[in-house]
Amino acid sequence: MKLFKFLLSFILTVGVFYILDTKIGSAPPIGKFLSPSQGVWQNESDESIDGKIQIEGLKDEVIVHYDEQLIPHVFAQNDADLYRAQGYITAKHRLWQMEFQTHASAGRLSEIIGEKALNYDRAQRRKGMGYGAEVLLKKWNQNTNVKNLLSAYTNGVNNYINSLNQSELPLEYKLLDYKPEPWTLKKSALLLMYMTDMLCGGETDFEYTNALREFGKDRFDMLYPDFYDFDEPVIPTDTDWSFIDVEMTKTPQSELPLDSITSVLEKPNPHNGSNNWAVGPSKSYSGNPILANDPHLGLNLPSIWYVMQLATPEHNSMGATLPGALGIISGFNNHISWGETNATRDVKDWYKIEFKDKSRKQYKHDNNWKNTSVRVEKIKIKDKETYIDSVIYTHHGPVSYDQAFKGNGKKEGYAMKWIGHMAKANSYIFLDLNKGKNYDDYLNAIKNWVAPAQNFVFASTTGDIALWIQGQFPNKWRGQGKFLLDGSNPDHDWQSFIPQKFNAHTKNPERGFVSSSNQHPTDSLYPFYVFNDGYDAYRNRVINDFFRSKEKFNIKDFKDLQNTNFNKKASELLPYMFDNMDVSTLSDEENEILSSIKTWDFNSDIDKVAPSIWDSWWNNLYDLIWDEFETKDVVLEKPFTYQAISMLKNYPNDEFMDILKTPEKETSHDLFLIAFKKTAKELIDWKSENGDYNWQAYKGTYVGHLLQAIPAFSRFDLPIGGDKNTVNAAAKNWGPSWRMIVEMTTPPTALGIYPGGQSGNPGSKYYDNFIDDWAVGNYHSLNFLQNESQTDNVIATQTLTPKQ
Repeated sequence: MKLFKFLLSFILTVGVFYILDTKIGSAPPIGKFLSPSQGVWQNESDESIDGKIQIEGLKDEVIVHYDEQLIPHVFAQNDADLYRAQGYITAKHRLWQMEFQTHASAGRLSEIIGEKALNYDRAQRRKGMGYGAEVLLKKWNQNTNVKNLLSAYTNGVNNYINSLNQSELPLEYKLLDYKPEPWTLKKSALLLMYMTDMLCGGETDFEYTNALREFGKDRFDMLYPDFYDFDEPVIPTDTDWSFIDVEMTKTPQSELPLDSITSVLEKPNPHNGSNNWAVGPSKSYSGNPILANDPHLGLNLPSIWYVMQLATPEHNSMGATLPGALGIISGFNNHISWGETNATRDVKDWYKIEFKDKSRKQYKHDNNWKNTSVRVEKIKIKDKETYIDSVIYTHHGPVSYDQAFKGNGKKEGYAMKWIGHMAKANSYIFLDLNKGKNYDDYLNAIKNWVAPAQNFVFASTTGDIALWIQGQFPNKWRGQGKFLLDGSNPDHDWQSFIPQKFNAHTKNPERGFVSSSNQHPTDSLYPFYVFNDGYDAYRNRVINDFFRSKEKFNIKDFKDLQNTNFNKKASELLPYMFDNMDVSTLSDEENEILSSIKTWDFNSDIDKVAPSIWDSWWNNLYDLIWDEFETKDVVLEKPFTYQAISMLKNYPNDEFMDILKTPEKETSHDLFLIAFKKTAKELIDWKSENGDYNWQAYKGTYVGHLLQAIPAFSRFDLPIGGDKNTVNAAAKNWGPSWRMIVEMTTPPTALGIYPGGQSGNPGSKYYDNFIDDWAVGNYHSLNFLQNESQTDNVIATQTLTPKQ
């Protein structure tokens, strides 16, 4: 029985549970946890997926067909019933996950797991996550239809919560000894803030300010260029931008503050991104457009995605949903398909704030003293007294850094200006997108999207393909936002926003395809300022080269591309390293390792040792180049991979190639050998301790449970190739979180897979049943039913009825 294995592993892992009825620290009383009547044993079986259930608030019956993958196909007679049912069903399978993520977003984990989460919670509050959710909530409340549908979803979640008794609570509530709260509209807003922070919460303003001060402007510009020396942007380079008639913001004649800071807020994973593409009729084997999407995010159990079909007589859509949010996020309906990749634009800036005095009631701006406001953050801590944190707000945003939190001065602080705090639209775009029938509907839906900025790909049954880089972008002067800004200077404020119609986009390009993979959005001729914010430099070229390689593409081609392990980064550096490394001092063991990688075809496949050699060699080499960064007592960001490789090849004698700790003057050619010898030792040691270092074993991809990857509830050592630079961007605990391919037949035919399962219950066979297929590149057909009478591959039907 699967649960016995889980429990055994769990008990061995957390051996603190040895006193049956005593609460030890943050652990639950183990007697309660193992109680036959209400403990973990009650979570062994799957939830009921047939019969009739009464739901308060429904107007009409809702039919829910479950297929063999436990995907619910929901047929309602109106939108309110549809989204009430979506809330109920999502909570039924993913309640703990959706609520836990909102606690994390709001900075409320200390309530659940105790004082060890306090610094995390303080950081979330100082980022203004709750404040941003409240701004979004006010916007939603201005649109009666949006508010009513969100309320219906909320009521559906609460219908499920209210139906539970102690024995039926999801396992994690028992493990952590707490109960779910009522769902609210604010929790849905917090979930979207969680995603916004994950996808556009990164920046390097302090790190770049420190680098500018430490290395000077000329060196800085060399290390961190606005554009690379190649050009393969999201929007084709032959795009004519002459239609843009808005004046660019002029650079002010003013100084930047060059303050030093030693510690910054934790950043989201800089590799969070995705791939998407679509081919039009001219490049499709069938003449039907084909669209693909695979978001690259953390690999967790339960999965970030939950697949559903949502249908009424007026619209019918299917795809991946976010537990806690309405509608289909990446999917299709009978007329159009859509998907997203992260646009990774710089929409968070930091401002130095000068307070008038220690009271911090006023700050300088435009030669005046302006009033601040205070948001008192009360952080409840399990089994401890509540912690009070007072966060100052200016017109820029929250003063995240001050004398109480990571700041460096008594009369100054640093305030965040972030698009995540600036919800402008009161619509909910996925409600509109799910109903879309053509390009105009798609555009009218996404034009209200503010953040996180996304590359929205589109295809339709009428033959159109398109891609818009959509978000609300400040119209910055050249260089604005790279460094710390002067919060007292109004010229340093965001002056305006790029009009939505001038956001970069393409429709039915002559080349016959559109694609994005988090690379630079445009070429240098696009008139608005966009600087290199860590854009992808490799996946995009592999994808575009693929679609230029032949005239027609079919579904197998799309599968092959999504699972491509070709490592372009390695292919562009390794031959140069082989030609310029002195191998005369290598030992027999080292020569054997070198021979293994010299014959590599640059595909990071699981059974090969060369990808492991490359991974270690590159990491050691990268650290040697930038050893100067480790000696500074300020926070710094090392240059991007592409620029590092460019310097290795084109500037082998640059002073950054010299190792500080050695008396010799090294070149990049010397670094190749030094890094290789270190790699050889690491791999020899690895082999003696762990056995073979083929890529599957060495990389060790895993899908971990949200609670710090509890081994009993996680999956380890998965047989999946690739790395973060390959199209199949599977790293250790991050990668393709949802693979989707849709051909725009009538009705559309689609494939999808994600590394998890529909159920959030670790005792269910549907908890992780997709993972094995996902790892080896298999797909499941998405059973797109056209009406409630169609029951192809349906294993159970549940009827939701109005509560009498």
